[in-house]
Amino acid sequence: MMVRVWDAPTRLFHWALALCFIGLLVTSQVGGGAMVWHFRFGYGVLTLLLFRVFWGLLGGHWSRFSTFVVGPIAIWRYLHGQGKAHDGVGHNPLGALSVLAMLVFLGLQVGTGLMSDDEIATAGPLTQFVSSSWVNNATYYHKDIGKFILLGLVVLHLTAIGLYFFRKRENLVKAMITGDKSLDFAAPSARDALPERRRAGLIFLLCLALVSSAVIGIGG
Repeated sequence: MMVRVWDAPTRLFHWALALCFIGLLVTSQVGGGAMVWHFRFGYGVLTLLLFRVFWGLLGGHWSRFSTFVVGPIAIWRYLHGQGKAHDGVGHNPLGALSVLAMLVFLGLQVGTGLMSDDEIATAGPLTQFVSSSWVNNATYYHKDIGKFILLGLVVLHLTAIGLYFFRKRENLVKAMITGDKSLDFAAPSARDALPERRRAGLIFLLCLALVSSAVIGIGG
């Protein structure tokens, strides 16, 4: 049966985050005037992360943290082939760890970026509020640690997609585009009607307003 796993807001979040990540990576390598866009992409990621936190509490069934975040016992059972049938519908226990790691390290990357200073022409808006040691540590992490951790997580994510496609014949990319999966057992579908999408739109606008007001406020 066909089941709606990923609601439209979750799918839009996923692809928007991917585009912002690519934009951040490219602009960080170009430098110079491109750093203006680097900060804009960073603010975009911060907005998306805030939205995902709210949507993890209020979103569709398979997008909620309460659905896919499990404890160590459940992860242990999954690794030993004793997981539940529903473990593979949305994020499986290992995939859940990957999602949480991505959200946490993206948050760290954005946070340290706001406190970084390249000592040439670009400084994060929060550098004026923290000590020089904080700025130095944040800059070091942002440029030499956090970026490579995130690249490793992306490679891991793409590798998992490839393994699922070639070994299990499961197209995870298609599911994140259409939102649907074909299952041979009954599973609840995520609610993805107009009211849910309107609610997601309002939540996103709230997150955008929070980030924008903070940026404008800090900028003076």
